[in-house]
Amino acid sequence: MSVDWLNFTPWPALAGGALIGLAASLFVLCNGRIAGISGLLGSVLQGGEGRAEKGLFLLGLLLAPLLWGLFAGLPTIEFQSGWLGLLVAGLLVGVGTRYGSGCTSGHGVCGVARLSPRSLVATLGFMAAGFITVFVSRHLWGA
Repeated sequence: MSVDWLNFTPWPALAGGALIGLAASLFVLCNGRIAGISGLLGSVLQGGEGRAEKGLFLLGLLLAPLLWGLFAGLPTIEFQSGWLGLLVAGLLVGVGTRYGSGCTSGHGVCGVARLSPRSLVATLGFMAAGFITVFVSRHLWGA
């Protein structure tokens, strides 16, 4: 693997990570709840307590890239597997978040920051699954 040094821009990624951490920290300080996106979405859809503020948090996630696009170019979105692959992947992620009692934001961002053993195991599990999936699809299947 080689790094494309001409297009290597760590500062936006660092700023984005800091903003994610800040948003998750403010959410837990103001609400006493973890900013796990699957849990927030489920709560909004089920009409749980604090539905409006959770909905605004989720709306911010959707509007942030659009706001960024006003000032800088957005990357081109490309689905190499097609719409069927995207649909199957989305369903598998949804099922996985239910079985794993959370998603990457809840376990990987908030749970690991709190040193939650359950979140550490979950994060190791979905990272390992991602590594294995990429290895199999690229090196064994040649996709």
